[in-house]
Amino acid sequence: MSRPEVVAFDVNETLLDLAPVGAALVEHGQPATLLPTVFARTLHTGTAATVAGVWLPFRAAFDSALAQLTDLSDGDRAQVADAFLELSPHPDVEPALRRLHDAGVRVVTLSHGSPGVAEAGLERGGITPLVERTLTSESVRAWKPSREAYLWAAGACGVAPGRMALVAAHGWDVLGAERAGLTGAWFPRSERVYPPGLPAPAVVAPDLAGAVDALLAR
Repeated sequence: MSRPEVVAFDVNETLLDLAPVGAALVEHGQPATLLPTVFARTLHTGTAATVAGVWLPFRAAFDSALAQLTDLSDGDRAQVADAFLELSPHPDVEPALRRLHDAGVRVVTLSHGSPGVAEAGLERGGITPLVERTLTSESVRAWKPSREAYLWAAGACGVAPGRMALVAAHGWDVLGAERAGLTGAWFPRSERVYPPGLPAPAVVAPDLAGAVDALLAR
């Protein structure tokens, strides 16, 4: 075991709180409880399209999920999608990223979200200086957890996959990273436990700080 040279973080839910998107749904007459279903349908649509060999950007997949689950007009759906540019980091994000930065570990983000979302959220949280670069797999037109997305990210950072880790609050994302040769680190947010039945990743931690501590201790 060795400490990773680069640690990549998933963005939506892992780093950034989706509460503004939930609030936008409420403003347009939808229940706040609909957000997890819409987000899950978005991920399902995008990853299914990738597996089938069809390219679909994140915003298009999100719009598709809203169209399937609500009767919102085109304009209202666009306004809800715009709320992704209003996301802010969870309170535990700044200290976790700072700990890595101060330890000399390179920090990047890796999302399949729309370009600009991660940048806006990091800027709003005042943590842009802690992040070397923001990456979106839209650049290679492949949603995570496809192997291509993680290998592209490692190449973009100039490191071998084995020298890179991915931290995410989504088990499927951590699984994809590990299958591509990265070190995976999972902690809970919306998921209570790492998905039973999947091979356990290198790190399963009780929180984001614990995930970072475990990676630094390798």
